[in-house]
Amino acid sequence: MPIRQLSPETVNRIAAGEVVERPASVVKELTENALDAGATEIEIVTASGGLALIRVTDDGAGMGPDDLALSVERHATSKLSEEDLFAINTLGFRGEALPSIGSIAKLTILSRAADQPDAFSVTVDRGAKEKIKPAAGNQGTRVEVRDLFSGVPARLKFLKSERAENQAVAEVVKRLAMAHPQVGFTLTTGERKGLRLPRETDGHLLQRLGRIMGREFLDDALAVSGAREDVTVAGFAGLPTLHRPDSTQQFLFVNGRPVRDKLLIGAVRAAYGDLIPRGRHPLLALFVTLPPQEVDVNVHPAKAEVRFRESGKVRSLIVNALAAALYAAGHRASAGGGVATLQELKPNIVPFERPRGPAYTGSRSSLAFGLAEAMQAPFEAFGDPSADARAHAEAIPEALLDRPLGAARAQVHETYILAQTRDSVVIVDQHAAHERLVYERMKAMLATSGVARQGLLIPVVVDLDADDAAALVARADELAELGLVVEPFGAGAVAVRETPALLGDADVKGLVKDLAADIAADGDGLALKERLESVCATLACHGSVRAGRRLSPDEMNALLRDMEATPYSGQCNHGRPTYVELKLADIERLFGRR
Repeated sequence: MPIRQLSPETVNRIAAGEVVERPASVVKELTENALDAGATEIEIVTASGGLALIRVTDDGAGMGPDDLALSVERHATSKLSEEDLFAINTLGFRGEALPSIGSIAKLTILSRAADQPDAFSVTVDRGAKEKIKPAAGNQGTRVEVRDLFSGVPARLKFLKSERAENQAVAEVVKRLAMAHPQVGFTLTTGERKGLRLPRETDGHLLQRLGRIMGREFLDDALAVSGAREDVTVAGFAGLPTLHRPDSTQQFLFVNGRPVRDKLLIGAVRAAYGDLIPRGRHPLLALFVTLPPQEVDVNVHPAKAEVRFRESGKVRSLIVNALAAALYAAGHRASAGGGVATLQELKPNIVPFERPRGPAYTGSRSSLAFGLAEAMQAPFEAFGDPSADARAHAEAIPEALLDRPLGAARAQVHETYILAQTRDSVVIVDQHAAHERLVYERMKAMLATSGVARQGLLIPVVVDLDADDAAALVARADELAELGLVVEPFGAGAVAVRETPALLGDADVKGLVKDLAADIAADGDGLALKERLESVCATLACHGSVRAGRRLSPDEMNALLRDMEATPYSGQCNHGRPTYVELKLADIERLFGRR
């Protein structure tokens, strides 16, 4: 077949195949145009998943008749300098979107420039451009797209359900709204209003993020900031105890442009490290700003991917900024833990008539009465009637009530510590909390002088599966760095000669069996640092205060103080919270006092 030049209509339809993948692609291009025009309010309306109608209205700069005529011509744009294709400061920049959309749908644009009294409109119906006409309209631009893909009906069979297309549209709008909190957004899909985001007039980014990512994120967000030479990163990241089974709540923006980039996923994994369980993902929104010459946004027409000139510098900046924010959070745990606890308690409150006595004149719920009584009870009410306990309960230093985790008041079921602050009750899982403390001490020792060992008077021989024993012996050097010295002892057994001093009188056989199982499960897929952290976590679990051990008042308060002084102590080595805080006001509401 001889070579021939394609018609402009065909060229536009080919371009549309790259730019317009689905209705959400159209919404993205039109909303980005509105943002580039300086809009402060943007309204998006769709019908039938965007196939029947997409309408985007803004109050931006608008266009006069000459610009309006050029706007639907291919490769005509006000956003790109011919001198430097790699100095992109706008969201839309290729001059392809409007003519591409007009080639596969009925496109109508009505616009009035800020300095002109009259509005004008133009229509492009499946590639056929009509004349510019006078129209009535306010300052700004309104773009209507009807019968999307009617010019290429074969594309329709590749679309998903109306609900799925509406969700994709909403995701696009949410991402753009995150990057532009100073702009108000309204999204209506079909007959229902899907999204209303008022302008954050003071540019309060966190409020905008909270409206989109949820109250949970708003309560547990940590401010993130960092700079290196001419690159900065800012935003918010959730506490390690706030995580999801997927990464859909991780957002990266580069110079105000929402992008999907593997760089973020790797940087987040490195920063959070052992603070969250495997297979779980934290919530965050990060904004990277750098000179436009340092990032290539021309990778793909959809502009969802970027390439950094110095990706290593950007990655290390993100990792360090996140790590610093997490470290600064100290012992802080998810605020939602206390709320969830109270929600679990409330349905279980049932009427109960307590035996009447001189000091009792009414009925109360069994759970409510028991909980209230427990919160006020001294240590003796929990099985320790000693004089020391009574004296401690009566003479707790008032200053401890002002500490973040308060003063220990009781131990319940030899597992949970009840502490009191000025305005809350704190419930601590003693094993989970001490596990994190031991783990952080081991990591600190490993990074400096090495983990101190204690020799065993008689080596402990542990029988294992032959393969598990071989895997354990193969890691003997790594284990020795952590203070555990093992050597082969015949077929299917190992002898333990030294253990980490931090573990004290630990169950050596149980420890070794758990380590063997963990190493077998991890295989060789983990890097050395990750393998050491995994082993450290198992060692810490065996060396921590176990559930079922009765603690003295001094031991409980010492644990609370250590938690306050240790970073990351708000979650255990498995990513679960080590404590929950119940605000007094919430407890009073639970009991009907408010």
